[in-house]
Amino acid sequence: MNYSNKIAITTGDPNGIGAEITIKALNMLNVPPRDIVIISNTKVLNASGILKNNYEILEVDYSPNIRFGEITAEAGDFSFRLLEKACSIKPKYIVTAPTSKEAMNLGGHKFSGQTEVLEHFLAHNGQKAEMLFVSKDFRILLLTRHVALKDVSKKITKELLIEKIERLRGYFQNRLYINKPSFALCALNPHAGENGLIGVEEDKIMLPAIEIIRNRGINITNPLPADTLFISGVQNYLNCEKMPYDCYIACYHDQGLIPIKSVASNKTVNMTIGLDIIRTSPSHGTAFDIAGKNMANPESMIEAIKCCLY
Repeated sequence: MNYSNKIAITTGDPNGIGAEITIKALNMLNVPPRDIVIISNTKVLNASGILKNNYEILEVDYSPNIRFGEITAEAGDFSFRLLEKACSIKPKYIVTAPTSKEAMNLGGHKFSGQTEVLEHFLAHNGQKAEMLFVSKDFRILLLTRHVALKDVSKKITKELLIEKIERLRGYFQNRLYINKPSFALCALNPHAGENGLIGVEEDKIMLPAIEIIRNRGINITNPLPADTLFISGVQNYLNCEKMPYDCYIACYHDQGLIPIKSVASNKTVNMTIGLDIIRTSPSHGTAFDIAGKNMANPESMIEAIKCCLY
């Protein structure tokens, strides 16, 4: 069957809230069945609720009992196989419910997250997946993803900056049809390094990269102190005003996610760009502490699906 016009939704870790928020989101949105294919297991879905519409379900085998709140190798392997199946059918979009990195690793799949799994299956001709967090026009690209803080400075190189910002420009031009987007770059160090007094990465790595990037026609700031850079953006977002920049570029995970989750925790979507297929996901995890209790908030999952609908 041809799934090229469908949104494929994977339900994530069966012991988490993935199936629950998938069912709640689809029921609240009332998405027509023609637009959706769910990649899961009927037993997993039935344990978390009832779908109002008769969506096509692509079954992936899962024989163990569902053990809400537990991290198991079987659940991690199932989560991985859902992603593998989603990539294999080449849908228009992929929406992924949360998985457990620990469970996937226990299941023998040594990846640091779903973004890396999608890159493994979908990338070709040198493509790289990038992690973009989005709430309306508030967008944040991560230069490094699930990397220990002590290793961040080692990962950020001039070449990495140039490559990632070029990919980001390509996304804006080819997907959002914004020909000359404006980017704001977060400094790595406090006060942007204070001319080398607190750190040298801004002067030795970032500024030389920016010179090359600007010569390619990309509109980007110098590295700016992150503690003040986001102030105007957050204020504009809360006041429903135009954002100062089309995208902020953060050096590491928490630097970028704290500001956007602080003002839009339930409205933020984790988006994978850089591959042929756009993937969206809620910005939270498996919530093992409330799994199986019908307490999960589906708002971020709703936003993830809406990104693919409109």
